[in-house]
Amino acid sequence: MSRALGTDGRWFGLGCGALLGLALSLAGCSGSRPSPGPHFKIGTPYEVDGQWYYPKFVTSYEATGIASWYGDAYDGRETANGEIYDVGALTAAHPTLQLPSLVQVTNLENGRSLVLRVNDRGPFVKNRLIDLSQAAARELGFEDRGLAVVHVQYLGLARLDDKPIRPGEQRTYSALACRLSEAEQLTC
Repeated sequence: MSRALGTDGRWFGLGCGALLGLALSLAGCSGSRPSPGPHFKIGTPYEVDGQWYYPKFVTSYEATGIASWYGDAYDGRETANGEIYDVGALTAAHPTLQLPSLVQVTNLENGRSLVLRVNDRGPFVKNRLIDLSQAAARELGFEDRGLAVVHVQYLGLARLDDKPIRPGEQRTYSALACRLSEAEQLTC
């Protein structure tokens, strides 16, 4: 059949191999490495503005503190775990939780609560616990004020194939109950 198309299978294979090699070599010259796409991430300790953060795998986490939100300046950029930030999705950034995680965030000032997908690192401002997407801040009722006192509870690891949810969608996030063995193998 390859002869009917006017190609010899051997030459066609070599041609595809050469094109693939060329494409890979050009990609290597771009100055940035290709993104692995959405992936599970714990991360290593890191420093931002003199403050050290120590990411770790947890199965239980609860904290109360100040939430802020981030918006248009980051919209469309890659998050810390390779997803694309969507200012209109129900997501969040946390400095140390494994990514992607699911957390329940409750605004203690008005009682509103949401389940959010944590897929980024931040906030990197002193005394801030969590950074929410603009849509999440709007849904929790503090978009205009910019800050709120919240309670954050870890629910589980998020599925990599679960897309971020936008307000009004008729679906929910699915949490995975996972553990990390001493050999650092993830079991869900």
